[in-house]
Amino acid sequence: MRRINKKVLINIGKYLAFLFLGGCLLLLLLFIYYTWDLPQPEKFTETPFIQSTKIYDRTGKTLLYDIYGEEKREIVSFDKISDNLKHAVLVSEDARFYQHGGIDFEGILRALLVDLKLQTKSQGGSTITQQLIRSVYLTNQKSISRKIREIVLSIELERKYSKDQIFDWYLNEIPFGENSYGAEAASQTYFNKPASDLSLAEAATLTAMIPAPSHYSPYGPYKSELLQKKDDVLERMQKFGYITDKELVGAKKEKINFSENTISIKAPDFVMYVKKYLDDRYGENFLKEKGLRVYTTLDYDLQQYAEQVVEDSDKINKIKNANNAAVVVIDPKTGEILTLIGSKDYFAKPYPAGCDEKPGGKCLFEPKYDVATMGQRQPGSSFKPFVYATAFKRGYTADTILWDVKTEFNPSCDPSGDAVTGANGSACYNPQDYDGRNRGPVTLRSALGSSLNIPSVKVLYLAGIPDTLQTARDMGITTLTDVNNYGLSLVLGGGDVNLLEMTSAYGVFAAEGNYIPPVSILKIEDSDGNIIEQNQGQPTKVLDIQVARQINNILSDNNARTPIFGANSPLYIPGYQVAAKTGTTQELKDGWTMGYTPFAAVGVWTGNNDNTPTKDEGVGIAAPMWNKIITKIATSHPVENFTPPNPITNRNPILLGQAPQGDTHSILYYINKNNPLGSAAANPANDPQYPLWQIGINNWLINTGQYQNITK
Repeated sequence: MRRINKKVLINIGKYLAFLFLGGCLLLLLLFIYYTWDLPQPEKFTETPFIQSTKIYDRTGKTLLYDIYGEEKREIVSFDKISDNLKHAVLVSEDARFYQHGGIDFEGILRALLVDLKLQTKSQGGSTITQQLIRSVYLTNQKSISRKIREIVLSIELERKYSKDQIFDWYLNEIPFGENSYGAEAASQTYFNKPASDLSLAEAATLTAMIPAPSHYSPYGPYKSELLQKKDDVLERMQKFGYITDKELVGAKKEKINFSENTISIKAPDFVMYVKKYLDDRYGENFLKEKGLRVYTTLDYDLQQYAEQVVEDSDKINKIKNANNAAVVVIDPKTGEILTLIGSKDYFAKPYPAGCDEKPGGKCLFEPKYDVATMGQRQPGSSFKPFVYATAFKRGYTADTILWDVKTEFNPSCDPSGDAVTGANGSACYNPQDYDGRNRGPVTLRSALGSSLNIPSVKVLYLAGIPDTLQTARDMGITTLTDVNNYGLSLVLGGGDVNLLEMTSAYGVFAAEGNYIPPVSILKIEDSDGNIIEQNQGQPTKVLDIQVARQINNILSDNNARTPIFGANSPLYIPGYQVAAKTGTTQELKDGWTMGYTPFAAVGVWTGNNDNTPTKDEGVGIAAPMWNKIITKIATSHPVENFTPPNPITNRNPILLGQAPQGDTHSILYYINKNNPLGSAAANPANDPQYPLWQIGINNWLINTGQYQNITK
C-alpha cells in the first residue's frame, strides 16, 4: 500500500513538474509573441505624428475648432523645470516613483483595494514610467497585449536610464491641453512664464490638468473643478512633506492669473458642449491620435447672427442690470441644435473685478460658465404651458372658466387672502397677478395667453403636481427630480431648469407631441472617411397631438395675450404664426422668453450669474432679443402655420365654459378634481380648496356689484 502511494505521488509530481514547465514555456512563448517587435526605448524626445480632430458646422465648410491641431512643445533640461512642479507631479501621479523599478506593484494593489472598497474603477496604478511609454510608443487601448508591452518597455527603460532622465522625458512629453506638450510650453501658454518660475499654486494647477487636460482647461466651463483639484494637489504635497502648513495656506489663497486664451474657436459654448461628449465617449487620447472629423448640427450663419443680437443688446441690458444672456435654437422636427450661446461673450473677462469665478460665486458676469447647458435657473411663468398641457390631458379645455380673484391657497390661513402665516404657523400662499388686478371669470385661453398667476395656480391644483412633473419629464426636463420638493408655486417657476432642456421641451409642442433629445452631432468620420457614428435619432410620442395643438393655438393667439402685453409686443411677429411665452422669476432674478414656429424653437435667458436681481422682466429684456432671432428664422423659411386643434364637444359642459347660472361659481362645485370628465364633484365641501375659492369669488362679486350679473 505504501509502495502504491509512493508511486502515485511520484507520478503526480512528474505531472505537476511537466505542467509547470509547460506553463513556463507557454508564458515564454506568449512573452516572445507580444514583445518580439517592441521598439527600443531610446529617443523619448521624438513623438509620433498626431492627427487632429476637427469640429465643423453642419455644412462641413466652417471649422469651429481643431483639437490638437499642432503641438506646442519646447524641450528644456531637467534643472530648468521648477521643483514645485516636479513635487506636485510626483505626489499626484506616482508618489513612489523613486522607489519602484518601473512597475509599482504596491500601488497597483492599493488602487485595486480602493476600487473594490468603493465599487468603482477610479483608481489607477500606472507609474510615471508606464505613462511615458504609453504616451510615446503605445496607446491607451485596454488589452492584455498592450499591457504586457507596456510592462516590458517600462522595466527595460528603468534598467537603462536613471530616474531623473525618465522624469525629465516625462515632463517634456505629456500633454497639458491647449495643444501644449511638456512643462515649458504649458507654463508659457497658461502663465506667460518659463517652467522654472512656476509658483506652488501654478505648479499644482498644471498638475491638476494632467488626467484630463481638455476637461480641466481654465478656458472651459469646468474651471471651478480645476481650482478645487489644484487645492487637492497642494494638500498631497503637504502630506508628503514637500511643503509646510504655512506654505499650503498661502498657496491656496494665491490668485491664479491665466493668460488670455489665444486658441481659435468659433461658437465656443457649443464646441465645448460637443467636445465634452467626444471626451466622454472616445477619450482625449483617441481624439488626439485618430484624426476624427466631427460634423455638428450648428447653423453657423444663424449662430453668428444670434451672437451679434446678444452683443448689440448688451448696452441696454446692462442699464437694466442684466449682465448676461444665453440663447438656444433647436429644430423641433429633428432635435438638432442650430444655435447655442451659453454666455454673452466667452472671451470676455468676468466682472466685477476680483469676483469668484465659479457657479454661484460673486460674478455678475462669468464668461466661461455655460448657462444654456449647465445652469439651473427658475423659469418663472415660462413653465406654465406644461401645467396647462397636463390639465388638457385630464379633460380641461381652452374654454374652461376659472376665477381670477384674490384667493388663499393654504387651508390653514384666513381665506381673505391677506394673511402671512396660518393658524399652524405655516406660510400663507396668495399670489397676485402681474398688474395686481382681478378679472373675475376667465377662460384658460385668456389665463395662459395673458399669463395670469392666480388662475394658473388653480390649473396646477386641478392638473396635479405629480402629473405635471411627469409631463415635464416626458418632454425632456430632467432637473425636476423630487416630487415632494414642489408646491403650487411650481406653476410660477418654483423649480430649477436649464435653457437647453426648456427649449427642447417647447419644441415638443411645435412637433405636435413628438420628442427627440437635443442633438449636437450629425456624423463623425475617422481619418479615412469611414463613418464611425451617425445621428439616427427617432422621435418618441410623449404628448397627445390634440393637447399640443391646443397649447400651440393659445400661445400663438396674439389676442389672448394683448390685455397684458399689448397688441404689438415683442412676442408678436407680423405676418407669421409664432407661439411665445415669457417668464420672470421672483425679484426679477431671471428673465425668459420661449417661443417657436413649426420649424424652430428659440429660448432666451437673461440675468446675472450671481442671481443679483435685474430691473426689468423677461418681456422687457429677453423678448427683444428673442424677437430678432425668431424673425430672422421665420423670414428665411417658407411660411408654415400650426394645425388648429379639433373642436371639443364631448365633455362635461363645465369644462367647455358653460357655467350654470347660480350662486356657486367655483369649478370644484361641479367637477371631481380627480375625475373632471365625470358629471359632478364627489363632495366639494370636503375639498379644502373649495371654500377658499368660493369665498374669494363671492367677495369679488359683492365688491364689484356683479353678484346678480354674472357673465361667462
